[in-house]
Amino acid sequence: MKRRMISIPFFLLRTTTAGAALLTGLLQTFVFAHVLSPERFSIFILVAAIGYSLWLIDLGIVKILFVRLRARFLTSDRSDAVAGHATAVVLFYFVLASIGALLCFIFMATQTSATVREAAEFGLFFWFIALNLVWFALRNISIAVDEYVLFEVLETVRRAGYFIALAAVLFGLPLLVMLIALNALWVAVLTVCIKRMIRHAALLPRIRGFFVHLRSFVRANRAELARSGTYAGSEIFIYNYPYFVVPLLFGLGAPPIILDTSFKVFRGGSTVFGAVCDILVPRQTSALAERDGPTLVRATLLAAALCALPAAVVSLILLIGADRLFAFLLGSAATMPPAVTPILIVLLFADLTKMVTHSVLVHAGFFRDVARIGMGVAAAMAALGAFAIATHLDLVHFLQAYAAVYVCAAVAATVMMIRGPFRLAHQGAAVAQPAIR
Repeated sequence: MKRRMISIPFFLLRTTTAGAALLTGLLQTFVFAHVLSPERFSIFILVAAIGYSLWLIDLGIVKILFVRLRARFLTSDRSDAVAGHATAVVLFYFVLASIGALLCFIFMATQTSATVREAAEFGLFFWFIALNLVWFALRNISIAVDEYVLFEVLETVRRAGYFIALAAVLFGLPLLVMLIALNALWVAVLTVCIKRMIRHAALLPRIRGFFVHLRSFVRANRAELARSGTYAGSEIFIYNYPYFVVPLLFGLGAPPIILDTSFKVFRGGSTVFGAVCDILVPRQTSALAERDGPTLVRATLLAAALCALPAAVVSLILLIGADRLFAFLLGSAATMPPAVTPILIVLLFADLTKMVTHSVLVHAGFFRDVARIGMGVAAAMAALGAFAIATHLDLVHFLQAYAAVYVCAAVAATVMMIRGPFRLAHQGAAVAQPAIR
């Protein structure tokens, strides 16, 4: 029976949740800019950046799990080994996020001038951000066993709750109450998703043997962890190091807010592009396993075409009304320089290319290739950061240089995809599982 290129329910849900992610990110900027002082807003930005930096711990573990779980699913294998590994990873990430939130609270309460209530707000915000690491793992596990529709339903519920909570803060709901409610919603959707994954044998119904499973996973995947870890670490560094360079150069207040707002658009685009790529992953991975080269190429081109639509719409909005949009979002907190608009458009299309190509490379198990690209780009970005600090580069020129390096990364990833998965998929007879390199 011929497989469909995409699942229509998955397409509708995934694009909806991706669009909601972009909108809620911008709404968060609008609400925080209007209810917090610029300095406190910029501290929340730093807390979020540190929370996202926890993803360095991932070391590409989740993508290795995806490749293993997907191969297991495609061969109708229901053994406990890989499911035990997945269970250990999900639990490890949850504990890590919780410890990080507690440490954030303790630091803010004892080492800064924040009150206990404010420290609690920062700690809860950190937990809200860090739990995305657990959600990221569950998303990949769900896709590996073709339970992506359920996941996106839960994501829709979570995003809707976030939107309502942010709107309520704008109309007077205390920030602490909002953060407690949002973290309670996190616990609820995580519980529902985990129960479904247990039903599909993608996770185990017990946590006994947690350390044994985690150690077993590391031992069985040392080479892949080294490669995927290099890739994952470089990705987190690339996206997060500007949040530390800009405050060092310009201090708190308007500059970090300008950077964060720009990256809300840039990374919001990544969320949309990643959503579109996720839709095609089941077809791409099965095509590679079957060595069906034409189907893999068609699925990838379809992903690029679907990504180009929102990229074009956002670019048009920026060209027509970027000044009015950013003035509305930021109010008196900061003023967005007009020169940032063309930089954002370049970043959007470079990111489109990078997300499509990296999705193919990572989900096909080509960790060595993406690790090489990641190391090169991270080194270039580190050099850029050092140069910016040494020469006191202004914010616009820093963003221009950042975009130039990012474009080079996108071109390199395209070459790697053609020479790697595309070439392999055209090499004849079917093979039952994706390659890991």
